[in-house]
Amino acid sequence: METRLDLVFAALSDPTRRAILTMLLEDDMAVTDVAEPFEMSLPAISKHLTILSRAGLIAQEKRGRVKWCKLDPSALREASVWMQGFGQFEPVNLDAFERFLEVELRDDSV
Repeated sequence: METRLDLVFAALSDPTRRAILTMLLEDDMAVTDVAEPFEMSLPAISKHLTILSRAGLIAQEKRGRVKWCKLDPSALREASVWMQGFGQFEPVNLDAFERFLEVELRDDSV
């Protein structure tokens, strides 16, 4: 059974999803606006948004015919509190964290 923390870290493991979260730091966005800068289909972006939503990192709301996305920082706070339990950390570099996990997972499979 996946915990919310598992879902958060799984969602953060993808660079597209991290880019979407960064975009939503600015303001709420329509799904079509979220998709615009990416070279992928709208259904592919929708899958990323579903993962972010399941993890509690964003909320989606339909306003008329348009679906909007809004950042929900509470899940990030939970992850931050968990990481701080291991000691004082500088601001987390998620790209470096992803590279570290890739190396660790690759080493475990050998």
